[in-house]
Amino acid sequence: MAKVSVDEGIEEILTGLKSRHPGQTEFIQAVEEVLVSLKPLFESDSKEDYLGSFSVITEPERVIKFRVQYPEFSEGGEVELKTTTGYRVQFNSALGPYKGGLRFHPSVSESIVKFLGFEQIFKNALTNLPIGGGKGGCVFDPKGKSETEVKKLCESFMKGLFRHIGPDLDVPAGDIGVGGREIGYMYGEYVRLRGQPDMGVLTGKSTDYGGSKLRPEATGYGLVYCALEALKCFKDYRYLSEDRQFKVACEGFNKLRVVISGSGNVAQFAAEKVLELGGQVLSLSDSSGTIVCEQGLTKAQLAEICELKNVKRGRLSDYRGDCEYKSGKSVWELGIPCDVALPCATQNEIRIEHAAKLADSGCFIIAEGANMPTTNEAVDYLKTRVDIYLPAKAANAGGVATSALEMAQNSARLFWSRQEVDEKLKGIMQNIFHTCYQTAKDFNRPWDLQFGANAAGFIKVYKAYKAMGYLTF
Repeated sequence: MAKVSVDEGIEEILTGLKSRHPGQTEFIQAVEEVLVSLKPLFESDSKEDYLGSFSVITEPERVIKFRVQYPEFSEGGEVELKTTTGYRVQFNSALGPYKGGLRFHPSVSESIVKFLGFEQIFKNALTNLPIGGGKGGCVFDPKGKSETEVKKLCESFMKGLFRHIGPDLDVPAGDIGVGGREIGYMYGEYVRLRGQPDMGVLTGKSTDYGGSKLRPEATGYGLVYCALEALKCFKDYRYLSEDRQFKVACEGFNKLRVVISGSGNVAQFAAEKVLELGGQVLSLSDSSGTIVCEQGLTKAQLAEICELKNVKRGRLSDYRGDCEYKSGKSVWELGIPCDVALPCATQNEIRIEHAAKLADSGCFIIAEGANMPTTNEAVDYLKTRVDIYLPAKAANAGGVATSALEMAQNSARLFWSRQEVDEKLKGIMQNIFHTCYQTAKDFNRPWDLQFGANAAGFIKVYKAYKAMGYLTF
């Protein structure tokens, strides 16, 4: 890039990206969030050409698209053949094999998959494990589908994908709509197509055939571990700031009021860990509405909700426990008084109007369990109103970190105990927080964990790409 001002360079990169990827709003949003937040890095007196290299890292190494077919059964018993598009974005392999989940959801598009893959690059870099960034999925709504429909969809998806993945190339995992059941169906089809088992090709497997202990819990537990480390670190931070009044005065979750969005895997296990640590879980949600429990969910109530969602595959509107159900309402429009917010549902669920309510509700720490759950405008606002904003790249990295631990176990043909995996996960999340904090502190921005996460991840990938000669002629 020719020598221009940082602002001109940022605008030039965004203009070029929009012309190459027209209409891909989620992808552009994800890139812009990182790009703009890294302005202090670009303005530093480093001799590295960070800004000039950014465009290289924003372009996927490979985008794979393929046809997926599956049967859909009507109530009358008729069968219709449905066709959709499967995606796998192999975004960046600087640090290791492509690693990232597969999403089966009606909202999946090339833009969605690219944004997720781009986020995954830096998230994986923060784990300090040898994994690159990738993501995939297809338009499919598992809700209300029969086992046969789900199985056939998974098998067809794997038929299009199997040539492009492998333990040393690309190792997919689960995401929204893809849990242990779907991973099992896809792995079974992979083995049939290849004619031999290869446990290291997918993670999120059952522990019956190569999966890791604690993998289902890892993203939710890791989210809480990261937030817990932030609370410990920032407990006395209010004394270090002359221009902001900080509310953090605790180093744990005991008696903290916690609002959680979503009711899937991440939300469930985040809630479980919060309760274990003495916090109060005030809410859970799904696409139909939100349940609010002013006194906090009990462990028994949470267990009932988990059975409803995981076994009966029902909706929160079906829950008959002692909670208030708000039909058609998201957690964030209710303004529930709280100390901690854990958005664990989907992208862009917290918009600027929600951010204002959240800040006014007394919330002082936000840790993102979903990928990019907060719009860029809302992030900028919240960073001025809450003490701690932990971006998804850092806070929800526990899932992929434990997937990498599963890869290690598969490679070594061994299995670690639940306690061993939990200790490794806790250590990884603590290290992620301190990496983000220290990087932000190095640039005299110790409160700006968004910058710390983005800068630490970007610099790691930049150094690897530079060493490989990808950034020179």
